Amino acid sequence: MTRVVTLGETMALARTTEIGSLRHAAGLALGIGGAESNVAVGLRRLGVDVSWLGRVGDDPLGERIARELRAEGLDVRAIVDGGAPTGLMLKERPSAASTAVHYYRRGSAGSRLSPSDIPPEWIEEADLLHVTGITPLLSDTARATVLTAVERASGAGVTVSFDVNYRSALASPAVAGPILREIAERATIVFGGPEEFALMTPDAAESLLDAGVAHVVVKRGPDGAAVVTADGSTEAPGFAIDPLDTVGAGDAFVSGYLSAHLDGLDIAAALIRANACGAMACLVPGDWEAAPTRRDLERFLAGGGDPVRR
Repeated sequence: MTRVVTLGETMALARTTEIGSLRHAAGLALGIGGAESNVAVGLRRLGVDVSWLGRVGDDPLGERIARELRAEGLDVRAIVDGGAPTGLMLKERPSAASTAVHYYRRGSAGSRLSPSDIPPEWIEEADLLHVTGITPLLSDTARATVLTAVERASGAGVTVSFDVNYRSALASPAVAGPILREIAERATIVFGGPEEFALMTPDAAESLLDAGVAHVVVKRGPDGAAVVTADGSTEAPGFAIDPLDTVGAGDAFVSGYLSAHLDGLDIAAALIRANACGAMACLVPGDWEAAPTRRDLERFLAGGGDPVRR
């Protein structure tokens, strides 16, 4: 049995190899990245069996995505779409303290995900389904796919994890808010930053708990995180680090929290693991390359992972 299933768009990723604008970059390093597959890799490195599903183009970039994810030990359901290209994102570091990402995904293979792409029993045989707010904003069919996946999981008693992960380039707040709220209210665990929760509704934590959400997880970046449940709120500080690349830190945080949840850890312990995974993801360039193994995590916590005390 695959313990976690997830679906969404993974793109080819080209990043500058030096600090400075893309206008003057002399070289690019090629990789891959996508919120759902980032979480999947993070979970797999922490010992969780994961299956990822998505569409890729019939091109070398699509082949690279499937190969890279399989190399990380995922069960990969890469649907090759001959009618659309694999999406692309470019990442630059305009300064030592900043990162900018540019997306080229309109009409991509990943945006053409449809409900019929989900295999029978694929979701029903899992322990947890993880989705994000990126995929439902890509297209009408992608939105229908996420809603279908969530409905199937709920009907089978499978835990649903939802990371809001709002991308303003995909939809305005007025358009995205109701869509994201609809999915959040059907989830078991909801992740988001304070602004993302505010986008969906005022008093989002209380509202989501009333809708049946069990864990409302508020990501605060270097300031740590908090979890609100029907029993109250639990907070944990972040870790003091010198970040190199913060893209992907939120996905690493999610993988840490979900792995701890599946391990049966309490919320306080889950937050420590999640914050540590998020911090470690910032120490190396790339969206998922620094996602820790359990041994990496133990060394970080034992040797140099100091929570920020305020």
